[in-house]
Amino acid sequence: MFLVKLGAKRQIKYLLSTEEFKGNLSLIAESPTHRTSHPDTLHNLLKKLSPKEISKIRHKIIARLIRMKCLRPFRLLKLHYMIAIDSTGHVTYRQRHCPHCLTKEKDGKVLYYYHNVLEAKIVTEGGLALSVETEFIENTTRYTKQDCELKAFYRLVKRLKRQFPQLKICLLLDSLYVADPVFKMIYKYKWKYIITFREGSMPDTYAEYLSLKKLCPENRAEIKDKNIIQNYNWVNGISYRGPVFDILECNESKVSSKGEILNTRFVWITNLLVSKNNFSKIARGGRLRWKIENEGFNTQKNRGYNLEHSYSKNEVAMKNYYLLLQIAHTISQLMEKGLLKNNIEKVFGSITNVFFKLLEELRTRLFCQKDLEKCISKPFQIRLSYAPP
Repeated sequence: MFLVKLGAKRQIKYLLSTEEFKGNLSLIAESPTHRTSHPDTLHNLLKKLSPKEISKIRHKIIARLIRMKCLRPFRLLKLHYMIAIDSTGHVTYRQRHCPHCLTKEKDGKVLYYYHNVLEAKIVTEGGLALSVETEFIENTTRYTKQDCELKAFYRLVKRLKRQFPQLKICLLLDSLYVADPVFKMIYKYKWKYIITFREGSMPDTYAEYLSLKKLCPENRAEIKDKNIIQNYNWVNGISYRGPVFDILECNESKVSSKGEILNTRFVWITNLLVSKNNFSKIARGGRLRWKIENEGFNTQKNRGYNLEHSYSKNEVAMKNYYLLLQIAHTISQLMEKGLLKNNIEKVFGSITNVFFKLLEELRTRLFCQKDLEKCISKPFQIRLSYAPP
């Protein structure tokens, strides 16, 4: 349903009930089936299945990619896997649908009920945003304060450390995470971080940086590339309640297609040691945080996956649908960035056409055992699109 972007459970009944699809399903599953499961049957299964079981599948996929060194070329400074963490809206209701709903209120009146999700995704310059871990932001049955993104963050990173205890990780975070408990937890796990820094996050530290950068003329650099000019400044060894970090700034001027000059400013806090040898690589890593928004959430909401669609009002099934969507999106990216990367424009025209073609093949063409044997007779590698970090 998610991989071929049907958009709703009811479409299974109308589009995946052909005799050809039933035959293909029997072949792939290596078990005879005479009918496609009704959407309600699928729903009843997902109501009873623990989300931890589906999370195990996702973990095995990511662990396999790491073990096969598929993601190795995308590491920051050839050491750290970049994992962006951010939250997104999932589903919204006008009426309370479960005891764990978050509430949006104004003047003491509830406007709507909603569920948000905190996601951790491995991101790369090649355009990948692979879901690694998920924490659902939800209230307990007895709460005095609502659950929030920051509380969910502490729960998520504990599980991330447990799942990948030896992995060298660099977290890419927004300015919400400029907080002492966040720094302490990251240092405890011996990870690295690049966090967006805004003046209002730590006003005194920000003012200290502005003063110190005037005294460090040696920590400046300029990079020119066609219509883009980037001016960098950085200061090393700034202390905040114990933790020591560097601050890196990038001022970018870009000439648009209309001839207008566009100025953008980025500032990051990082516990990576910034130097003349790596400042541009660290800055590029910091800017990859947007991949979780663009290649991640935006794609899942607007490119056929229907992330914000209520596939179920049952809170357990709702989580399972979300996790299945993440797995389907991972498979889709491996196809788009690896298996089909040289053929999408030339053969299919667009990535949308790829999955439309896949749907039509599965539901109208009956495969046979020889077709599968041809696919697995010779081992092959899927090489992902590569852009050096």
